[in-house]
Amino acid sequence: MDLRTHLNHMDRGEQADFANRCGTTIGYLRKALSTGQLIGPAICVSIERESLGAVTRKELRHDWKMIWPELDLSTSIRTAVNDIYIKKVSGL
Repeated sequence: MDLRTHLNHMDRGEQADFANRCGTTIGYLRKALSTGQLIGPAICVSIERESLGAVTRKELRHDWKMIWPELDLSTSIRTAVNDIYIKKVSGL
């Protein structure tokens, strides 16, 4: 889902609350949407978190691979890396 659609499913109070939890204002988000301005990386991470993944960093920035290259890992590689990490942390 894109950010505009996500916001449009909320009333004004919910939009302001969502933006606040993301560390910004609804005015900033609306301006970025209307002008095509790129939203800052930290806010993108917050939007993805606060939308529970409904709006992703990949959807918010065309240059996401340069900022978050780890998102480009295939699922199988990511799973393998996670498994190795868990084994290392748990001492297995």
